[in-house]
Amino acid sequence: MAIILGIDPGSRVTGYGVINTVGVKHEYIASGCIRVKGETLPEKLKYIFEGVNEVIDTYIPQEMAIEQVFMAKNADSALKLGQARGSAIVAATSQNLPVFEYAARRVKQSVVGKGSADKAQVQHMVKTLLKLAATPQADAADALAIALCHANTRLSMVKMGGANAVRRGRVRTI
Repeated sequence: MAIILGIDPGSRVTGYGVINTVGVKHEYIASGCIRVKGETLPEKLKYIFEGVNEVIDTYIPQEMAIEQVFMAKNADSALKLGQARGSAIVAATSQNLPVFEYAARRVKQSVVGKGSADKAQVQHMVKTLLKLAATPQADAADALAIALCHANTRLSMVKMGGANAVRRGRVRTI
């Protein structure tokens, strides 16, 4: 069992999603958006830091997954996104939470089955996979998708570790 926090960082809106995963089953806990306030970039980064800390304090996840920075057409936007990511990562690491990073294409591939999926497809699959009554807001859906990607990756790693242990004779199968 693991409670996983997914973060979709942004300098204006940072999405978050919290799931509980037990084996192959994933259960929705919460999701939402931190709508960033502040006039200056340092004020905005502080707001993201405090918002992520509040989510961590509320839901007490064991792990955090976050989207990696991708190279946007606008270098200034990419830099701001990187700083927003950094603020969220520092919030997690300041509470000794392990952080895992995933490329956007990998997240979409994991949840939708296609790395080039659009936001509507991600929202639909997140709603379906987590059996939600309503479609989550786009940034929250992206954060939940990141958490699901990490849960699936985590499960694969456990299976591979178990398979390797069986091959090495450390674990016996009956």
